[in-house]
Amino acid sequence: MPKTSLTAGEKAPDLCLPDAEGNEVSLKDLNGKWVVLYFYPKDNTSGCSIEAMEFTKLKPDFEKEGAFILGVSKDNQKSHQRFIEKKELGITLLSDEDTELQQSYDVWHLKKMAGREYMGTVRTTFLIDPEGNIAKVWEKVKAKGHAMEVLEELRTIKGN
Repeated sequence: MPKTSLTAGEKAPDLCLPDAEGNEVSLKDLNGKWVVLYFYPKDNTSGCSIEAMEFTKLKPDFEKEGAFILGVSKDNQKSHQRFIEKKELGITLLSDEDTELQQSYDVWHLKKMAGREYMGTVRTTFLIDPEGNIAKVWEKVKAKGHAMEVLEELRTIKGN
């Protein structure tokens, strides 16, 4: 499975995407905060649901560390609204329908499943520091337990 070309220490590509309610969210608006930016393939699928629910459960812990959680997929706003309602999510989901952001973070790749090739999102997470630099990258993420792994790394980086 392909990897992102972005690495820790680089400036994070800017983003400006609509959330489930249609509000534009920009990385610039979150300047001064830690940002967990995670890319996932599809709303309401098993792995994506596990990951989103675990981030929701740990959201208060991330907030204590001054971190904001953003989930990004190709799904549209209505799909995100249904996903949030169905799974009772408390995190911000962004719609990247044209995959422009996924391409700028290099997580949109050719994938293969059951002998079929298609373009899709490679589950990847970026921890972005308050200055807008990538502090850590997780590639080929396994959904279960990932949110806790990110929280523990954030605490380690911050020296907590």
